[in-house]
Amino acid sequence: MPQQQTVPQKDTAAWIIQVWLSFALSVSATSLGIIYLPVDNWVKGYMGMGLVFSVGSTFTLAKTTRDNHEASRLTARIDEARVEKILSEHHPLK
Repeated sequence: MPQQQTVPQKDTAAWIIQVWLSFALSVSATSLGIIYLPVDNWVKGYMGMGLVFSVGSTFTLAKTTRDNHEASRLTARIDEARVEKILSEHHPLK
């Protein structure tokens, strides 16, 4: 039984640039919107803290989702290896 090799997914440079540019643009636009709001500074500070916490929790959620996905892939590979070992040791005529 031939083994399948898992090829790690690689993002293109264009995709990485687009992701970082859209992130920078969205945070910049939101920050400028908060700065130019016609409200008191404490309200701007509260909204700025909300922006910072939202960005931080988004990074944490993305990392956790990625880690869980990678862990499930590793677990599936370990289970597959166990099944292949059992099948290779099985002799139907014994």
